[in-house]
Amino acid sequence: MKPLLRPRRLAPGARVAVVAPSGPVPEERLEAGLDILRGWDLDPVVGPHVLDRHPEFAYLAGTDADRAADFQAAWCDPTIDAVLCARGGYGAQRMVDLLDWDALRAAGPKVFLGYSDITALHEAFATRMGLVTLHGPMIAAVDFLKNARAQEHLRATLFEPESVRTITSSGRSLTPGRARGVLLGGCLSLLAADLGTPWARPSARGGLLCLEDVGEETYRLDRYLTQLLRAGWFDGVAGVVLGSWAECAPYEEVRALVLDRLGGLGVPIAEEFGFGHGEGALTIPFGVRGELDAEEASLTLEEPALL
Repeated sequence: MKPLLRPRRLAPGARVAVVAPSGPVPEERLEAGLDILRGWDLDPVVGPHVLDRHPEFAYLAGTDADRAADFQAAWCDPTIDAVLCARGGYGAQRMVDLLDWDALRAAGPKVFLGYSDITALHEAFATRMGLVTLHGPMIAAVDFLKNARAQEHLRATLFEPESVRTITSSGRSLTPGRARGVLLGGCLSLLAADLGTPWARPSARGGLLCLEDVGEETYRLDRYLTQLLRAGWFDGVAGVVLGSWAECAPYEEVRALVLDRLGGLGVPIAEEFGFGHGEGALTIPFGVRGELDAEEASLTLEEPALL
Protein backbone atom coordinates (compact mmCIF):
# COMPACT_ATOMS: atom_id res chain seq x y z
CA MET A 1 0.00 0.00 0.00
CA LYS A 2 1.52 3.31 -1.12
CA PRO A 3 1.07 6.72 0.49
CA LEU A 4 -1.56 8.86 -1.20
CA LEU A 5 -1.44 12.40 -2.58
CA ARG A 6 -1.52 15.04 0.16
CA PRO A 7 -3.63 18.18 -0.31
CA ARG A 8 -2.30 21.60 0.69
CA ARG A 9 -2.83 22.86 4.22
CA LEU A 10 -5.21 25.72 4.88
CA ALA A 11 -4.18 29.31 5.42
CA PRO A 12 -6.05 32.18 7.08
CA GLY A 13 -8.80 33.39 4.78
CA ALA A 14 -9.25 30.01 3.09
CA ARG A 15 -12.72 29.30 1.74
CA VAL A 16 -14.19 26.03 3.03
CA ALA A 17 -17.44 24.33 2.03
CA VAL A 18 -19.70 22.58 4.56
CA VAL A 19 -21.82 19.74 3.15
CA ALA A 20 -24.17 17.06 4.55
CA PRO A 21 -23.65 13.73 2.72
CA SER A 22 -25.47 11.72 5.39
CA GLY A 23 -27.93 12.60 8.14
CA PRO A 24 -29.94 15.75 8.88
CA VAL A 25 -28.17 18.69 10.47
CA PRO A 26 -29.61 20.72 13.38
CA GLU A 27 -29.43 24.37 12.37
CA GLU A 28 -28.29 25.68 15.75
CA ARG A 29 -25.38 23.23 15.83
CA LEU A 30 -24.41 24.12 12.29
CA GLU A 31 -24.34 27.82 13.15
CA ALA A 32 -22.20 27.14 16.23
CA GLY A 33 -19.72 25.16 14.12
CA LEU A 34 -19.56 27.88 11.50
CA ASP A 35 -18.74 30.40 14.22
CA ILE A 36 -15.77 28.25 15.28
CA LEU A 37 -14.51 28.14 11.69
CA ARG A 38 -14.87 31.90 11.37
CA GLY A 39 -12.91 32.25 14.61
CA TRP A 40 -10.08 30.39 12.85
CA ASP A 41 -10.19 33.07 10.12
CA LEU A 42 -11.77 30.68 7.63
CA ASP A 43 -14.55 31.65 5.22
CA PRO A 44 -17.20 28.90 5.43
CA VAL A 45 -19.73 28.41 2.63
CA VAL A 46 -22.77 26.21 3.34
CA GLY A 47 -24.16 23.94 0.63
CA PRO A 48 -27.71 24.86 -0.42
CA HIS A 49 -29.19 21.54 0.76
CA VAL A 50 -27.33 21.11 4.07
CA LEU A 51 -30.43 21.83 6.18
CA ASP A 52 -32.80 19.79 4.01
CA ARG A 53 -34.82 16.83 5.26
CA HIS A 54 -35.67 13.87 3.05
CA PRO A 55 -39.42 13.87 2.28
CA GLU A 56 -39.84 10.20 3.30
CA PHE A 57 -36.80 9.11 5.33
CA ALA A 58 -36.13 11.37 8.30
CA TYR A 59 -32.63 9.95 8.81
CA LEU A 60 -31.38 11.57 5.56
CA ALA A 61 -30.38 15.18 4.97
CA GLY A 62 -32.39 15.69 1.80
CA THR A 63 -32.53 13.50 -1.29
CA ASP A 64 -29.56 11.48 -2.49
CA ALA A 65 -29.34 13.60 -5.66
CA ASP A 66 -29.31 16.89 -3.73
CA ARG A 67 -26.71 15.70 -1.23
CA ALA A 68 -24.51 14.53 -4.09
CA ALA A 69 -25.04 17.80 -5.99
CA ASP A 70 -23.90 19.84 -2.97
CA PHE A 71 -20.80 17.71 -2.63
CA GLN A 72 -20.02 17.83 -6.34
CA ALA A 73 -20.46 21.58 -6.58
CA ALA A 74 -18.28 22.23 -3.54
CA TRP A 75 -15.43 20.02 -4.71
CA CYS A 76 -15.44 21.35 -8.25
CA ASP A 77 -15.56 25.02 -7.18
CA PRO A 78 -12.00 26.33 -7.75
CA THR A 79 -12.43 28.92 -4.97
CA ILE A 80 -13.00 26.20 -2.33
CA ASP A 81 -9.93 24.89 -0.46
CA ALA A 82 -11.60 22.23 1.71
CA VAL A 83 -14.84 20.26 1.92
CA LEU A 84 -15.95 19.61 5.51
CA CYS A 85 -18.82 17.35 6.50
CA ALA A 86 -21.42 18.73 8.89
CA ARG A 87 -22.26 15.38 10.51
CA GLY A 88 -22.48 11.64 9.94
CA GLY A 89 -25.46 9.42 10.68
CA TYR A 90 -26.34 7.48 7.56
CA GLY A 91 -26.60 8.18 3.85
CA ALA A 92 -23.12 8.52 2.33
CA GLN A 93 -23.37 5.08 0.73
CA ARG A 94 -26.57 6.15 -1.02
CA MET A 95 -24.92 9.12 -2.76
CA VAL A 96 -21.30 8.09 -3.31
CA ASP A 97 -21.95 6.47 -6.70
CA LEU A 98 -23.95 9.51 -7.86
CA LEU A 99 -20.79 11.63 -7.83
CA ASP A 100 -18.92 12.31 -11.06
CA TRP A 101 -15.52 11.02 -10.01
CA ASP A 102 -13.88 12.08 -13.28
CA ALA A 103 -14.94 15.65 -12.56
CA LEU A 104 -13.76 15.40 -8.95
CA ARG A 105 -10.34 14.19 -10.10
CA ALA A 106 -10.13 16.98 -12.67
CA ALA A 107 -10.85 19.55 -9.96
CA GLY A 108 -7.65 18.55 -8.17
CA PRO A 109 -6.82 17.75 -4.54
CA LYS A 110 -8.25 19.60 -1.57
CA VAL A 111 -8.85 18.86 2.10
CA PHE A 112 -11.71 16.51 2.97
CA LEU A 113 -12.89 15.96 6.56
CA GLY A 114 -15.39 13.68 8.29
CA TYR A 115 -15.80 10.42 10.21
CA SER A 116 -18.44 7.82 11.16
CA ASP A 117 -20.73 7.30 8.14
CA ILE A 118 -18.24 9.35 6.13
CA THR A 119 -16.00 6.25 6.18
CA ALA A 120 -17.67 5.32 2.88
CA LEU A 121 -16.33 8.53 1.32
CA HIS A 122 -12.86 8.09 2.86
CA GLU A 123 -12.63 4.72 1.14
CA ALA A 124 -13.92 6.16 -2.15
CA PHE A 125 -11.40 9.00 -2.07
CA ALA A 126 -8.59 6.51 -1.43
CA THR A 127 -9.53 4.09 -4.22
CA ARG A 128 -10.95 6.47 -6.83
CA MET A 129 -8.74 9.54 -6.32
CA GLY A 130 -5.67 8.36 -4.41
CA LEU A 131 -6.06 11.27 -2.01
CA VAL A 132 -5.21 11.73 1.67
CA THR A 133 -8.32 12.52 3.75
CA LEU A 134 -8.84 13.55 7.36
CA HIS A 135 -10.79 11.34 9.77
CA GLY A 136 -11.80 13.94 12.32
CA PRO A 137 -14.49 16.01 14.05
CA MET A 138 -17.38 17.28 11.97
CA ILE A 139 -18.61 20.84 12.02
CA ALA A 140 -22.06 20.31 13.57
CA ALA A 141 -21.08 17.44 15.88
CA VAL A 142 -21.61 17.98 19.62
CA ASP A 143 -18.10 16.84 20.58
CA PHE A 144 -16.48 19.32 18.20
CA LEU A 145 -18.65 22.18 19.44
CA LYS A 146 -17.94 21.56 23.13
CA ASN A 147 -14.48 20.01 23.33
CA ALA A 148 -11.35 22.13 23.17
CA ARG A 149 -9.04 19.17 22.47
CA ALA A 150 -11.05 18.12 19.41
CA GLN A 151 -11.08 21.69 18.12
CA GLU A 152 -7.39 22.35 18.70
CA HIS A 153 -6.13 19.10 17.20
CA LEU A 154 -8.21 19.66 14.07
CA ARG A 155 -7.10 23.29 13.81
CA ALA A 156 -3.45 22.25 14.14
CA THR A 157 -3.88 19.52 11.51
CA LEU A 158 -5.43 21.98 9.06
CA PHE A 159 -3.00 24.87 9.58
CA GLU A 160 0.17 23.43 11.17
CA PRO A 161 0.17 19.70 10.39
CA GLU A 162 3.85 19.26 11.26
CA SER A 163 2.96 20.06 14.90
CA VAL A 164 0.73 16.97 15.29
CA ARG A 165 2.80 14.23 13.69
CA THR A 166 2.88 12.11 16.86
CA ILE A 167 -0.22 10.79 18.59
CA THR A 168 0.09 9.08 21.95
CA SER A 169 -2.40 6.78 23.63
CA SER A 170 -3.59 6.57 27.21
CA GLY A 171 -4.20 2.86 26.69
CA ARG A 172 -1.89 -0.09 26.24
CA SER A 173 -0.81 -2.61 23.67
CA LEU A 174 -3.13 -5.55 23.21
CA THR A 175 -0.40 -7.31 21.26
CA PRO A 176 3.10 -5.80 21.35
CA GLY A 177 5.41 -4.78 18.55
CA ARG A 178 6.18 -2.07 16.02
CA ALA A 179 4.78 -1.72 12.53
CA ARG A 180 4.90 0.69 9.62
CA GLY A 181 2.21 1.22 7.03
CA VAL A 182 -0.26 3.58 5.41
CA LEU A 183 -3.11 4.66 7.68
CA LEU A 184 -6.63 3.69 6.65
CA GLY A 185 -9.90 2.64 8.22
CA GLY A 186 -12.69 4.35 10.10
CA CYS A 187 -16.01 3.03 11.36
CA LEU A 188 -15.91 -0.79 11.52
CA SER A 189 -19.53 -1.31 10.46
CA LEU A 190 -19.05 0.90 7.37
CA LEU A 191 -15.88 -0.92 6.34
CA ALA A 192 -17.79 -4.20 6.50
CA ALA A 193 -20.69 -2.70 4.54
CA ASP A 194 -18.30 -1.56 1.79
CA LEU A 195 -17.27 -5.12 0.92
CA GLY A 196 -18.24 -6.13 -2.60
CA THR A 197 -19.18 -2.64 -3.73
CA PRO A 198 -17.68 -0.91 -6.79
CA TRP A 199 -14.17 0.42 -6.15
CA ALA A 200 -14.03 -1.17 -2.70
CA ARG A 201 -10.51 -1.65 -1.36
CA PRO A 202 -9.63 -5.34 -1.82
CA SER A 203 -7.84 -5.56 1.53
CA ALA A 204 -5.97 -3.63 4.20
CA ARG A 205 -2.68 -5.26 3.16
CA GLY A 206 0.32 -3.11 4.12
CA GLY A 207 -1.78 -0.71 6.16
CA LEU A 208 -2.09 0.48 9.73
CA LEU A 209 -5.79 -0.11 10.21
CA CYS A 210 -7.66 2.37 12.43
CA LEU A 211 -10.93 0.97 13.82
CA GLU A 212 -13.74 2.43 15.93
CA ASP A 213 -17.54 2.33 16.13
CA VAL A 214 -20.49 3.59 18.14
CA GLY A 215 -23.65 2.10 19.64
CA GLU A 216 -23.04 -1.49 18.54
CA GLU A 217 -23.79 -4.65 20.51
CA THR A 218 -20.81 -6.96 20.91
CA TYR A 219 -22.33 -9.65 18.68
CA ARG A 220 -22.63 -7.09 15.88
CA LEU A 221 -19.00 -6.01 16.26
CA ASP A 222 -18.14 -9.72 16.20
CA ARG A 223 -20.10 -10.11 12.96
CA TYR A 224 -18.34 -7.19 11.25
CA LEU A 225 -14.89 -8.41 12.25
CA THR A 226 -15.69 -11.98 11.27
CA GLN A 227 -17.08 -10.90 7.90
CA LEU A 228 -13.91 -8.93 7.14
CA LEU A 229 -11.76 -11.85 8.28
CA ARG A 230 -13.67 -14.33 6.13
CA ALA A 231 -13.36 -12.00 3.14
CA GLY A 232 -9.57 -11.90 3.57
CA TRP A 233 -9.70 -8.16 4.15
CA PHE A 234 -7.28 -8.31 7.08
CA ASP A 235 -4.72 -10.41 5.17
CA GLY A 236 -1.33 -8.69 5.24
CA VAL A 237 -2.38 -5.81 7.51
CA ALA A 238 0.69 -4.33 9.24
CA GLY A 239 -0.94 -3.27 12.50
CA VAL A 240 -4.22 -2.25 14.12
CA VAL A 241 -4.96 0.98 15.99
CA LEU A 242 -8.16 1.16 18.04
CA GLY A 243 -10.12 4.33 18.72
CA SER A 244 -13.32 4.79 20.70
CA TRP A 245 -16.21 2.36 21.18
CA ALA A 246 -18.76 4.81 22.55
CA GLU A 247 -22.13 3.39 23.62
CA CYS A 248 -20.97 -0.17 22.91
CA ALA A 249 -20.57 -2.86 25.56
CA PRO A 250 -18.25 -2.30 28.55
CA TYR A 251 -14.80 -1.83 27.09
CA GLU A 252 -13.34 -4.97 28.67
CA GLU A 253 -15.82 -6.96 26.60
CA VAL A 254 -14.90 -5.11 23.40
CA ARG A 255 -11.20 -5.60 24.15
CA ALA A 256 -11.71 -9.33 24.63
CA LEU A 257 -13.57 -9.53 21.32
CA VAL A 258 -10.83 -7.70 19.41
CA LEU A 259 -8.20 -10.03 20.85
CA ASP A 260 -10.32 -13.06 20.04
CA ARG A 261 -10.94 -12.03 16.43
CA LEU A 262 -7.71 -10.17 15.53
CA GLY A 263 -5.09 -11.49 17.97
CA GLY A 264 -4.34 -14.34 15.59
CA LEU A 265 -3.16 -11.94 12.89
CA GLY A 266 0.19 -11.74 14.68
CA VAL A 267 0.51 -7.96 14.27
CA PRO A 268 0.78 -5.13 16.80
CA ILE A 269 -2.58 -3.97 18.16
CA ALA A 270 -2.84 -0.81 20.25
CA GLU A 271 -5.89 0.69 21.93
CA GLU A 272 -7.49 3.96 23.05
CA PHE A 273 -5.90 6.30 20.52
CA GLY A 274 -8.56 8.95 20.97
CA PHE A 275 -10.16 9.05 17.54
CA GLY A 276 -13.75 8.34 16.56
CA HIS A 277 -16.97 8.94 18.49
CA GLY A 278 -15.36 9.45 21.90
CA GLU A 279 -14.93 12.71 23.76
CA GLY A 280 -12.21 15.02 22.43
CA ALA A 281 -11.69 13.02 19.24
CA LEU A 282 -8.37 13.56 17.47
CA THR A 283 -7.89 13.97 13.74
CA ILE A 284 -6.20 11.07 11.92
CA PRO A 285 -4.98 11.42 8.31
CA PHE A 286 -5.78 8.44 6.11
CA GLY A 287 -3.34 7.75 3.29
CA VAL A 288 -0.20 8.92 5.13
CA ARG A 289 2.48 6.42 6.15
CA GLY A 290 3.08 6.07 9.87
CA GLU A 291 4.84 3.96 12.47
CA LEU A 292 2.98 2.31 15.32
CA ASP A 293 4.80 1.42 18.54
CA ALA A 294 2.21 -0.58 20.43
CA GLU A 295 4.25 -0.92 23.63
CA GLU A 296 5.01 2.81 23.80
CA ALA A 297 1.40 3.55 22.73
CA SER A 298 2.49 6.00 20.04
CA LEU A 299 1.67 6.57 16.40
CA THR A 300 4.10 8.74 14.44
CA LEU A 301 3.42 10.04 10.94
CA GLU A 302 6.38 9.90 8.57
CA GLU A 303 5.31 13.24 7.07
CA PRO A 304 2.68 15.88 7.90
CA ALA A 305 -0.88 15.12 6.87
CA LEU A 306 -1.01 18.13 4.53
CA LEU A 307 1.58 19.85 2.35
